[in-house]
Amino acid sequence: MPAACDSVLEDIEDIVSAEDLKPHDRQFVRKNVFPKVRKRNSQKNIQTDDDPPSDSIIPGAQKIWIRTWGCSHNNSDGEYMAGQLAAYGYKITDNSAEADLWLLNSCTVKNPAEDHFRNSIKKAQEGKKKVVLAGCVPQAQPRQDYLKGLSIIGVQQIDRVVEVVEETIKGHSVRLLGQKKDNGKRLGGARLDLPKIRKNPLIEIISINTGCLNACTYCKTKHARGDLASYPIEELVNRAKQSFQEGVCEIWLTSEDTGAYGRDIGTDLPTLLWKLVEAIPEGAMLRLGMTNPPYILEHLEEMAKILNHPRVYAFLHIPVQSASDSVLMDMKREYCVADFKQVVDFLKEKVPGITIATDIICGFPGETDEDFQETMKLVEQYRFPSLFINQFYPRPGTPAAKMHQVPAAVKKQRTKDLSQLFHSYNPYDHKVGERQRVLVTEESFDSNYYVAHNPFYEQVLVPKDPLLMGKMVEVNIYEAGKHFMKGQPVSDARVYTASITRPLAKGEVSGLTEEFRHAAQNGTTWKAHPSAEIPVKSQPRSWMALQLPWQQEGGRLKILSVSLALLAVLVMFYYGGMETEL
Repeated sequence: MPAACDSVLEDIEDIVSAEDLKPHDRQFVRKNVFPKVRKRNSQKNIQTDDDPPSDSIIPGAQKIWIRTWGCSHNNSDGEYMAGQLAAYGYKITDNSAEADLWLLNSCTVKNPAEDHFRNSIKKAQEGKKKVVLAGCVPQAQPRQDYLKGLSIIGVQQIDRVVEVVEETIKGHSVRLLGQKKDNGKRLGGARLDLPKIRKNPLIEIISINTGCLNACTYCKTKHARGDLASYPIEELVNRAKQSFQEGVCEIWLTSEDTGAYGRDIGTDLPTLLWKLVEAIPEGAMLRLGMTNPPYILEHLEEMAKILNHPRVYAFLHIPVQSASDSVLMDMKREYCVADFKQVVDFLKEKVPGITIATDIICGFPGETDEDFQETMKLVEQYRFPSLFINQFYPRPGTPAAKMHQVPAAVKKQRTKDLSQLFHSYNPYDHKVGERQRVLVTEESFDSNYYVAHNPFYEQVLVPKDPLLMGKMVEVNIYEAGKHFMKGQPVSDARVYTASITRPLAKGEVSGLTEEFRHAAQNGTTWKAHPSAEIPVKSQPRSWMALQLPWQQEGGRLKILSVSLALLAVLVMFYYGGMETEL
């Protein structure tokens, strides 16, 4: 039987014919093989730097809408959060519809404020907006059903708002609700020299402390802000000086209870105020915020001297809440009506013309008709020019919510009766014809006037002359209403320019120190260091903390080197596979 082959191969090399490629020829052919590159439609992939794709996960290019409810302390927090976000590249917008993310800064004092907050969350979700929650509502009750799955920034964590927003934009849910402490001692909160965007470039709101020493049975804010924690005097004075250097002409001191300032750090409110007065330039003014009666009683003499200072408004907000001692006891207010009257009477005597503002709650649990009539008599006696009337709302989790409630119709009627009494007198009629010195700081709601305040922090409307804004001028009062007076500038009077320098433009970020700029450029995220208060390099959890290669020094050269190395590896792998097949 013939063999399968005509000849026997002595060696495997004999299978290669003369026409076949030699090994070195095959190597030459491989050098001319190129991987096929799939072409893409360049038009579909063109993006501009100013208009990133809607599904981009790179934070820093999005538009953010910020809504704040509540007190001046909350407004200050909102300004700080806006400033930090803008400093890191986000665009703060007044148009909620065009925003990619809504930052909702809430108030927990009354039910209507929380209802607005809840409705805003629902609206944001219906509009497919990213949402970050802040303020007292989520801090006090973070486990409420309508907050589930949403990012929360705590009231003492506002210096980390950039981190929370970044992670939220990426689709994560982040919650930072902890307290800031130094060696176990609670701090006042985020550092005061953070960037901020002032709602009004002429007005700086400074929180001198957070929390309070009381335990009022109706108060939900205590659950969020906690016990008293004061900022050091030096930090507060430095913040005031920085504000004046940025064109501010009016400072508001705020907290849950300014009168309690310093009791936790071995100082007091008058000591702070005297230090601040030294830093106020001519033509600028300072307004003191709310103080409860118990903590102002022991400082009446010094407070009267301070409120008589020409650069301090003769104005004080002292909430009485009720003129019934039994109701005050149920509220756990820690003072009696006689204490309130002592404070008011003393200040009216020692500070002529002082404005005393107060708060009253109508229909607190257990309030009788007799109790309410005592409150009516108090208002009739003092005829407060500024009176904040609040119908009682039981807040969940407070002792007052478990007390026997006054019927809703009775609460409503008492609120109406007190409002009628308040509107029955005009506190400014006798001032028509006076010549007053006023500081012009804002525009009226109807945009028809500029708003100024006289030394007693009474509102005076003046003509809309741009030259008056930020100035202290003299006016003749020619008309008076329930909540305002109208004044005409005196032509031959001296005009004071309060600002040391030109005020910042509306929306401009303040507090951008060289230290902060350096931190931003180097990807450092800011956290409140308990002692040194310096920027701390965080873990690379965000694009700001971890710079992309093209953001680093020499980034393009690094990208080119890395790309060539990767290409070489891919080519070697690809041709190695071809050689095996051959």
